[in-house]
Amino acid sequence: MLTPSDGSSDGGKLAYLQQPDRYRHFDPELFDTLAHAADEPDRRRLQSIENSGAIAGAAYFNELLPDELSGRAAFMDRCQSAFHGAELVFFDPDNGLEASLSKGRKNSSKYLYLDEVAAFYATGKSVLIYQHFPRVERRAFLASCIERLRGAASDALIWTFTTAHVVFFLVVHPESPARLAVAATEACGRWDENFIGGRYIGWSHGAAPIIDSEIHA
Repeated sequence: MLTPSDGSSDGGKLAYLQQPDRYRHFDPELFDTLAHAADEPDRRRLQSIENSGAIAGAAYFNELLPDELSGRAAFMDRCQSAFHGAELVFFDPDNGLEASLSKGRKNSSKYLYLDEVAAFYATGKSVLIYQHFPRVERRAFLASCIERLRGAASDALIWTFTTAHVVFFLVVHPESPARLAVAATEACGRWDENFIGGRYIGWSHGAAPIIDSEIHA
């Protein structure tokens, strides 16, 4: 979900790449790829990552996303077509899920809207979503996001992967290959929680979401 540069420093949290002794051991190959890409200008940086093969077999959709409604709809149509055979689609909006800004308004391109999540999910695809943490209480914010995602994908299995500044929501379609859910569960124990904390999202009998690290039948 590429947008034109707005001159802000958002997305510039790259200081960890200057600390290889602390972070490189988590994934040396990926760390080196990102460190190399960070030295490139913005557009070439993206191309460098795409060309690296860091994600085997991945396809990319790197058109600029407009704010305007018809342009955005056409963008999403082309994206769906490009990812027709994909099992998992990663959305990387500047900010994350829609907030109070209506689709079509200025800067709405910085958000992913729930109807768009639902449209991709309805085709049998699982989705992974980037979400920046706003300056609110995080547990309540996570619960709110999960409830909204349930509205778009009521029968999905959901995982969260949190870091110091962001969370990734993994929304797994029941028709997705079992290996995706297995990989997500294994990933929950792969890293130190101070680096990336993975959790499977379960449901209490009340309706409020609870967070657990295991899948319970």
